[in-house]
Amino acid sequence: MKKINSKFQVVGCHAFVATTVLFGLWSCNQPKYPGPKTPEESIKAMKVHPDFEVQIYATEPFVKDPIAMTFDEKGNAYVVEMADYPFSDMEPNPPGKGNGRIVYLKDNDNDGVVDESIVFVEGISEMTSVMAWKNGLLVTAAPDIFYLEDTDGDGKSDHKEVLYTGFFTNNSEAQITNLTYAIDNWIYASNHGQAGEITSTRQADAPALSVGGSDFRFRLDKQLFERETAPAQFGQTLNDWGHRFMTQNTLHIQQAVMPGRYMHRHEFLPSKKGVENISDHELRMYQVTPAPYWRAERSRRRQEAYDEQGKGQVEHAEGHFTGASGGTVYGGDAFPEGFYGNIFTGEVAGNLVHRDVIVPHKTSPKYVASRAAEEKESEFITSTDSWFRPTSFAVSPDGNLYMVDMYRQHIETPMSIPEDLVAEMDYKQGMDMGRIYRIVPKKKKNLNRSITSKENKTTADYVKLLAHESQWWRLQAQRKLIESQDKSVVPAVVDLFNNSNDPRYRLHALYTLEGLGALNSELVKKALADSHEGVREHGAILSERYPETREALAALINDQAPRVVFQATLSLGQFNDANTINLLTNILEKNSADPWFRMAVLSSNVGSSYELFNSLNKTAFFDAYNDDKAQFIKDLAFILTKRDQSVDKFAKDVEAISKGKNESKWLLGAIEGIEKASKDGVKNQAVKTTLQSIMESTANQDVKTKLSELLKS
Repeated sequence: MKKINSKFQVVGCHAFVATTVLFGLWSCNQPKYPGPKTPEESIKAMKVHPDFEVQIYATEPFVKDPIAMTFDEKGNAYVVEMADYPFSDMEPNPPGKGNGRIVYLKDNDNDGVVDESIVFVEGISEMTSVMAWKNGLLVTAAPDIFYLEDTDGDGKSDHKEVLYTGFFTNNSEAQITNLTYAIDNWIYASNHGQAGEITSTRQADAPALSVGGSDFRFRLDKQLFERETAPAQFGQTLNDWGHRFMTQNTLHIQQAVMPGRYMHRHEFLPSKKGVENISDHELRMYQVTPAPYWRAERSRRRQEAYDEQGKGQVEHAEGHFTGASGGTVYGGDAFPEGFYGNIFTGEVAGNLVHRDVIVPHKTSPKYVASRAAEEKESEFITSTDSWFRPTSFAVSPDGNLYMVDMYRQHIETPMSIPEDLVAEMDYKQGMDMGRIYRIVPKKKKNLNRSITSKENKTTADYVKLLAHESQWWRLQAQRKLIESQDKSVVPAVVDLFNNSNDPRYRLHALYTLEGLGALNSELVKKALADSHEGVREHGAILSERYPETREALAALINDQAPRVVFQATLSLGQFNDANTINLLTNILEKNSADPWFRMAVLSSNVGSSYELFNSLNKTAFFDAYNDDKAQFIKDLAFILTKRDQSVDKFAKDVEAISKGKNESKWLLGAIEGIEKASKDGVKNQAVKTTLQSIMESTANQDVKTKLSELLKS
């Protein structure tokens, strides 16, 4: 095994004079930054959940600088190596060449440890993720997403096709990454909301897609690509029901509650924020490594500045999430009961692995992420090895969880570190190292591997695998069946949908039929009436294509599951008629306290219309004032003003409501919405005349003052 010689740097004693106690923690005779450990030593430095153990799968020299990995349907492991992190022009390659590689790992003696690696592709800069597709791999490497294939069977890529290009390139921590195949047959990618004009090489005539503020998703079977809710950074995962979760440095788990396609139905929503931090335990993490010298010193300087400015702000050097990465839903079949569906997140700065147990919220379409009972003040894995950098995870065909450890002395980009501290940091330390570990339960299950171990699987095998306990196998099977477009399997898949007792299998069957072009309105109606809320939710999504299912869709507005009602709200918004307005009015009356329901109604054209307001005015909605209802009126006023649609009539009506209910806050909310949408002043003369009339007739001084300021602008 190849080991590196760490450049230990000694701190001069004079540097510690007159500094804080924190700064003085380092002895004059100690190195600022510790050196590496062997893989065995690094495992010994870990404290792991008592029901699990960590095993070596691959180490240097077979893998170096690993940041992501994937398994194809045959169980072959491919790993992305990002040797040029954090500098794309880092040696040994000259600028423009790139040091990135993808290696194909082999365990030739079947002892569970890699003993050979083949370079699948090399010399590419900024590669960040990989996903099996057809006979090759999809890869993200800003500014591109491309497809690689080995056509002659030598283990090396000899075919490359750029599929999409135009993604942001200037910060390797915030570029296109995290390719993930989902239950709905779309492939999702994190873009961290970065700006870019994306073009498809397979659709030369398609206009460029502006992705600023968005993530990205695409379907190669239908040649579709579009914006998705952001920002996912390095860490994106979807559960059995297609609900998407992401990491973003200090925010270790967020949920994309509102899918991007609904947020962009019209361009006038007051906010495009479709994500929510769903953690119930905020930023605290229980790391066991002390903060590195540079962070402790930077925090000391920042705190000193905050104190001088009297801001009352606290700078945390350690113990708080700051490098959350690679959040992954565990959907395998090897772990004990209670771990399925948990989300595992690496913390590259805190040298630990955090676990979240997610459960649906009782009244809202979101989830709640909590610490497990046994980890209220601890983590799933902690390590005293400060080089331990768990960047990402992969669920494997054997049902275990593989953990990718970049193993670097420094993992943070130098962009936010003072130059004098950066000058003392050698970012090359660990460039020739890297580990991939296998997390396995101590108590093994007796699992049937008769189909999954077959080298060459038939489409009939893949139909059977749609009903596998492991989400990983179900997704692989669904992908392979859609890639094959073998219509002979349709009857068997329909049978699975009609007769399976497991709702997860029914959902995979439903979307396999969708991908095979075999879906119809009768199947969708059955999904809308399914006994499980997750299937009903996707029945609502698919019903948007079948107007004849409208009645069954409408029935879901009274569903017991908030997520189903939420999706029905979004899906009904695809229709533009009077009955839809009545249905959305009904939904809003019952759910106006939840901001996601308000946003769902407003995301549609009819749900953000003067006609909906009229419909609402005929109900008990305005009988009692509360801030949530007022927020809806404010947001509606914003949209109507942006559209220049019936704002004068709307303002008069709200004035009448305020007078009738003796509650001026209704009118104040509407005025605030109009004001927010009128940065350059009110331009519509009819609206100005109406607002002038209201100002002159009102006895309420707050209304008078607000309108006076608005009409002056």
